[in-house]
Amino acid sequence: MKKLIHRFGRWYIRRLNLAEFEIQQFRRINERPIEYRFVFEQLTQLAPRKVLDVGTGVSALPSLIRTTGSVVHAIDNVTDYWREEMVNRHFHVQNQDITRPTLEGGFDLVCCVSTLEHITNHQAAVRGMFSLLEPGGHLVLTHPYSEKRYVADVYREPGAGYGKDLPYPGQVYSRAEVDGWLEANGATLVTQEFWQCFTGELWTFGEQILPPRKVGRDDLHQLTCMLLRKGS
Repeated sequence: MKKLIHRFGRWYIRRLNLAEFEIQQFRRINERPIEYRFVFEQLTQLAPRKVLDVGTGVSALPSLIRTTGSVVHAIDNVTDYWREEMVNRHFHVQNQDITRPTLEGGFDLVCCVSTLEHITNHQAAVRGMFSLLEPGGHLVLTHPYSEKRYVADVYREPGAGYGKDLPYPGQVYSRAEVDGWLEANGATLVTQEFWQCFTGELWTFGEQILPPRKVGRDDLHQLTCMLLRKGS
C-alpha cells in the first residue's frame, strides 16, 4: 500500500510539473536575478550553517540554498497573506507571521527577498527577523527603495506600471526607514546596492530597463539589496 501511494504521488507531481511547463507564457523579466545573486554572494562570503528564508511563497529559493550545505528553514504567512491555500512543492514552508514569530531562533543568516514591502508593519517584521538571528548574525533584505522618499503603496500611485489589482501594498522604503530599523535593533549596515530597473522615479514607473543598472546612491534607482549585521 505504501509503495502504491508513493507511486501515485510521484505520478501526480509529474503531471503538475508537465502542466506548469505547458502553460508557460512570457510576462516580463523580473528582479529575481539581481536579488538571488546578492543572496548567494552573501552565502559565499558568510558560509552560514543555519539559514532562514522569510516569505518563501512557492519559490525554490530555500531548496537552492540547501544545496550549498546550510541547514535551511522557510516560513510564510500562509493563512493570512495568500488568497488561496499556498503549497510549495520545492521545500517545506512553515506557517509563521514574522511580525510575531514563534519559531525557535539561532540562525546565522536570515534572508527576506521581495517580501518586506508587502508587510504593513515593517518595523515589527524587521524586529522579528533580528530576534531570530544569533548575535553577530546577518540579515539580507531586498525591496523597492528610494533614498529620500517613502511611499506607503506604490501600486496605487498615479503612474504605477502594474500592481493596481494586487490585494497587498507595495511599500517603497527610504533611508529613514533603514536608519530606524538599524537603531531599533542595534544593527549595522554592512553593504547596500542600488539598482535602476525603470526609467521613472519609483518602482514600476516608466519603462523597464533591461538589463537593469547597478548605480550609486545619488543616482536614479528603484531597488535595493542590503546586508545588515546584528550586534554581538
